[in-house]
Amino acid sequence: MADPVDLSTTRVRTDDWPAQATDTIVKVVGTASDKVTGPITTAARALVYGLFAGILGTAAVVLLAILFVRLADNYLPSSVFGKEHVWAAHLLIGLVFLVFAMIAWIKRKPRPNEG
Repeated sequence: MADPVDLSTTRVRTDDWPAQATDTIVKVVGTASDKVTGPITTAARALVYGLFAGILGTAAVVLLAILFVRLADNYLPSSVFGKEHVWAAHLLIGLVFLVFAMIAWIKRKPRPNEG
């Protein structure tokens, strides 16, 4: 059997430099990771949520246009526009969109002259 080792005479290092080095490396990598991935994550989220909102907004506008055309088709008088008056509903809703587009065009900011 092996002789027992007397630990009372051995010197134990009080500074644990491998653990300190590891902690320092972890802190540096964590700080760099936060500074790089934080803005990238924010930009990616903005892109995804923006695209999602754009898709939902486009679908909502299309569905509302369909709703308004169908409502206009149901309530337009047949005596004025004839029996088949879907064309008049499309014309009416198209004119409404044209008015909104013209208002947006008037309120736009012109580009500064280049050159």
